[in-house]
Amino acid sequence: MFDKFHEECGVVGVFGHPEAATVAYLSLYALQHRGQESAGIVASNGEALISHRGMGHVAEIFDQEILGRLGGRLAIGHNRYSTSGSTVLKNCQPFVVEWAQGALAIAHNGNLVNADELRSRLEARGSIFQSTVDSEVIIHLIAASTEAALTDRIIDALGQVKGAYSLVFLTEDRIIAARDPGGFRPLVLGRIGDAVVVASSTRCARRSAANSRARAPSRPTS
Repeated sequence: MFDKFHEECGVVGVFGHPEAATVAYLSLYALQHRGQESAGIVASNGEALISHRGMGHVAEIFDQEILGRLGGRLAIGHNRYSTSGSTVLKNCQPFVVEWAQGALAIAHNGNLVNADELRSRLEARGSIFQSTVDSEVIIHLIAASTEAALTDRIIDALGQVKGAYSLVFLTEDRIIAARDPGGFRPLVLGRIGDAVVVASSTRCARRSAANSRARAPSRPTS
């Protein structure tokens, strides 16, 4: 159990920055210690969500060309250290789905202790899962909620889960962040100029602020 880091994933959200995906990239690079299996970024240009995910380290997955395609002033990112589900691309986050209210992306850190129970209940109602991780349960709970507004649907969904978690959600025009009621999985809220950043580590927040004007190199070195 002591042969690798066990920080259990990293999440970041960037709102209102002209190069939100690059800030998310720098944040994930600073959060690499929290997960080395895969990484992903989803950005919003105000009209659509653009996603890129891959297996391995952040510097192996993203370069300037890829970040250039992730345009927009909003972005969320995720580093994965698997605590549930296998190490395959379909389990990489953030997840992006299309539903009745448009596009929605989610990045999740933590464990849901009642995920199997909820998954069985949802599958009995007709839900079809594309991955084997806890995070997708939250998406299905949001879609099944009878509440009208997205924020209320998220509150309804999180009221049904049990465990320690932090989450960031992305739509075309907003980011919503949440953590478990006990605060076992922290989220740090900060600013880079007029932009708002939420992350699962103060280390990430400090490095992102220090490098906010720098462009990501094609293959950064440690």
